[in-house]
Amino acid sequence: MDEGARAETPAGVWSGSWVAERLGVELDGDDRLPGLLGLALRRNPKRAHLLVSHVLGKHIPQSPSVVHGHGLALGRRVRDLLGPVEAARAVVLGYAETATGLGHSVADGLGQAPYLHSTRRPVPGVARAGGFEESHSHATSHLLLPEDPRLLAGEGPLVLVDDEFSTGNTVLNTVRALHERYPRRRYVVVALVDMRSPADAGRLEEFAREIGARVDLVTTAAGTVRLPDGVLEKGQRLVAEHESAPVAAAAPAGAGPARRVDLRWPHGLPDGGRHGFTAAHRARLEDALPAMGARLAEALPAGARRVLVLGCEELMYTPLRLACELERTTGVAVRYSTTTRSPVLAVDDPGYAIRTRLLFPAHDDPADGPGDRYAYNVAGGGFDTVVAVVDSAADTPALHAPGGLLERLAAHVPQVLLAVVPSYVPAAVAAPVAEPVAAPVAEPGSSYGPTAPTAPERPAMLPEPLRGPAFSSYAPDEVGWLLQDLSEVTLEAPTEEREEAIQSGGAHYAESLPVEYQPSEEYQRLFHSALEASAARLARAVGTVTEIVLAERSPRPVLVSLARAGTPVGILMRRWAQHRHGLDLPHYAVSIVRGRGIDANALRWLAAHHDPADVVFVDGWTGKGAITRELSAALDDFAGSDGVTGFDPEIAVLADPGSCVRTYGTRDDFLIPSACLNSTVSGLISRTVLRADLVGPHDFHGAKFYRELAPADLSPAFLDAVSARFTDVADAADARAEELLAADRTPTWAGWAAVERISAEYGIENINLVKPGVGETTRVLLRRVPWKVLARSGAGPDLDHVRLLAEQRGVPVEEVTDLPYTCVGLIHPQYTRGATGADGRAVTV
Repeated sequence: MDEGARAETPAGVWSGSWVAERLGVELDGDDRLPGLLGLALRRNPKRAHLLVSHVLGKHIPQSPSVVHGHGLALGRRVRDLLGPVEAARAVVLGYAETATGLGHSVADGLGQAPYLHSTRRPVPGVARAGGFEESHSHATSHLLLPEDPRLLAGEGPLVLVDDEFSTGNTVLNTVRALHERYPRRRYVVVALVDMRSPADAGRLEEFAREIGARVDLVTTAAGTVRLPDGVLEKGQRLVAEHESAPVAAAAPAGAGPARRVDLRWPHGLPDGGRHGFTAAHRARLEDALPAMGARLAEALPAGARRVLVLGCEELMYTPLRLACELERTTGVAVRYSTTTRSPVLAVDDPGYAIRTRLLFPAHDDPADGPGDRYAYNVAGGGFDTVVAVVDSAADTPALHAPGGLLERLAAHVPQVLLAVVPSYVPAAVAAPVAEPVAAPVAEPGSSYGPTAPTAPERPAMLPEPLRGPAFSSYAPDEVGWLLQDLSEVTLEAPTEEREEAIQSGGAHYAESLPVEYQPSEEYQRLFHSALEASAARLARAVGTVTEIVLAERSPRPVLVSLARAGTPVGILMRRWAQHRHGLDLPHYAVSIVRGRGIDANALRWLAAHHDPADVVFVDGWTGKGAITRELSAALDDFAGSDGVTGFDPEIAVLADPGSCVRTYGTRDDFLIPSACLNSTVSGLISRTVLRADLVGPHDFHGAKFYRELAPADLSPAFLDAVSARFTDVADAADARAEELLAADRTPTWAGWAAVERISAEYGIENINLVKPGVGETTRVLLRRVPWKVLARSGAGPDLDHVRLLAEQRGVPVEEVTDLPYTCVGLIHPQYTRGATGADGRAVTV
């Protein structure tokens, strides 16, 4: 029925009264229910009535901020229910087609949760991770097609989102099927409304006991639908009666064919959650939305007053967010809804939820064959412009043909715009690699059993980053470790044995770990006094380098620390960006090994989840610049092997005494207290490990989590002490950043030249045994077999801890007048077991 102009439902009229009066259907429950729901009649032999949401953005055009806001609010309630640790591990699953946008919005409210929605569109080459039947739906079969087969395999909470929780069959069948394969301890069911009958209300608790898991329910409102006897037959008779009524004449033709708007959609960004949508995707979309919204606004006709942004079946979230941008940035009355494959009776009555219906053929070559599609409450909505948003798979001749969606819209709306979003193609389809994956999950009785995909499948994806408290003592949102946990492997070796193996070429330094140095009470007091004395200086350097990164590198950088010394600095930079600018920056820690390069699998993970151009590598300090050169060479190799470009080799550091980089907080060589300790100031994480028998070609490098050292952990105290000074140093940091941004910061590599001079002067052939700067000297004293320490004459408290360590290890400290660093540590150049003294510590010459 293509009715003419119709007004919105008048105030005081419930959009379910027409059905309630004729069928005796009643809504009982929260007072909010009539504002959230109306009623209509299905053209479906399985269920007579349809609950029509006013806030879902499917059948009834609604303000996009209202639609998105309801999902955000539900997501925030889930986040509060789970707590920060569990929320950081959660995955959100939405249901096609009605809840795809709602599920996306819930994931937004939850925070960093990845999102997946079921689909009725099979994609050749993408393996099914599951499937289920929705018995009451017009189109019953659902597929789960994550690009990453591990998306649903984690142990964190699974959050399942549907528009309504009526009988609970669909959700419980999904949970049962997935739980058989990927058991977990917790599930959360989310819906706008809980409309279960009293008979169904107890099933959720019973089901939770059956599977041995906790299952929570979060909804906006709750109630029940009371149905009289014979309601299905009555409903069918009403549908037959009103379907046979005369069809109203179409409105006069509009302004002609639809005009395209180029959104300039970001390359490689998924158009929705059909194959998964990660926190990194969400960040990219947020960055791109203002510009895309501006392009739509520019395309609106002059004088536009009432605009509808119309999504396409499962494509709900992208048009919703575009509509939000239009609403936010223009004075136009913007509404949002989507097309659907659900057949519903249209009745032109203010007390009925579906006033008008546009009928048109499917235009996305559906797998189940040709069929009718619908747009409800568009005709007669008073819109002067409709922006139709479709993905490229739906931009077919059928969309533009006579009788197609665009022509049907043009018959009722003066101006039709078309925005096409590229359909996301998973990497496995574009470049498949033949490697078997696990059989998919299927609901008992479903037609989706273990079925091989029609194209070779990709190998298993790299795991998600490790996070605290399971790995490290840092909060889960502070850093994600792109490492594998080797905590159960014995890797420690006596310092002397390690040094002999390293210098003799028998082993690489990254193949074992030094025994963790346990500081004396005297040394710990020195750490605390040094931290108190330098906290403001550190905070100012953190602020300076962060402001330079935001100004020069990216307005929303992805911080990637070089584990482990860079990790506390990366966390502090993230905190500064949050404190000063309200930015919630992603932060990861990766392994880089001198002579072996950076972890290529970590780079692959970063490239898959972020734009490489946004990645900023972070370290604590520079010595002679060896890691700077190592990173540059490794990124060149990676570009050659994987074809991925865009990673910037320029490291951002807190201190650059060697003049090796352009992005730094200071070039002073001063005591950074995090250099004073090992794991107990670095989240209880060891230095990284790269050994062939432990790290395979598709593994991240490894590290250990020293949980047993928790009583001595100073990691949070260090971060909090520096962060507490941010407000005090903000003006000074801003001023210093402005000075440096205007200055010539070209590296002079003065440190490298000094190291070469010292090597020659002291007869050290291997310059890797010369460790310049306070931080590197500290490492020598804590991890290696030191020969001597060169200290600049007149160096003050910055060297107190170095002098104490040198005294404890019997290492001479030699005063030097012409030294560009505060100090330099020399590893014994000709180390053998006989070179140590009787106590195993002092070095003989």
